[in-house]
This record gives sequence, C-alpha cells and structure tokens, in this order.
Amino acid sequence: MTPSRPYFIRAVYEWILDNELTPYLLVNASYPMVQVPNEFVSEGKIILNLAPSAIRNLHMGNDEVEFSARFGGKARNLHVPVGAILAIYAKENGKGMFFDEDEMPPPPNDEGSSPEKPAKPAGKPSLKVVK
Repeated sequence: MTPSRPYFIRAVYEWILDNELTPYLLVNASYPMVQVPNEFVSEGKIILNLAPSAIRNLHMGNDEVEFSARFGGKARNLHVPVGAILAIYAKENGKGMFFDEDEMPPPPNDEGSSPEKPAKPAGKPSLKVVK
C-alpha cells in the first residue's frame, strides 16, 4: 500500500487554499536530501510559505515537494522529501495536520528506495489533526 502522508499533505494544502488562508510547511531541515536555504533554518527546522503568490512551479509528488521561491530577493529551488515534512497548517489560525516527528518515514537508501520497516501493530494513529 502506498504511504498516506503525501495524500494528506496535498489534501490539507487544498483545504487551506479553499478557505483563503496561507499554507505553511514545517520541515525538518536536517532530513537527508532536503534542499532549503540554510540561513533561514532555526533549531534544525524551517517554515516555508506555500501560498501560490509566494512560490512558482509547485510539484507535490508522492516522494517530495518541490518549488521555487525568493529568499532575500534571490530565487531558490527547494526540494523537500515527504518524510521531512513535520506539518502543513494555515498561518492565520494554525489549523492543519501535524505529523509525529518520532514516526518520520526513513530516508531512502542509496538505491533510492526506502529500507524495509517492520510492521507497526495497530493502535493509535501516528498523526495529529488540529481542529
């Protein structure tokens, strides 16, 4: 079964835009293959504004989120693996979806695929929804 995280991220992004709010992405900047402007990273994390007016060429795939944005007047291409995304939420009210940092998907191995992870027993979901 395909991972649900990228689907939740896309759905919450659309929901935030439909409500005329500003989507923000909270990213673990130390996760492998994250490409963000390091000078804006604080305590290993960065918050990215995903408003359509603030970015260009947004691609929200099953493995990564990619787009270009301006930082300090300089255009940058950003690459964020889905596993590095800790939250997607509305700037104005903080509502959105927050993922458990302890349950981040493992980064891909050298061949580009994720290592096998033992099955987790059924129980409490590993994501948190803020209402």
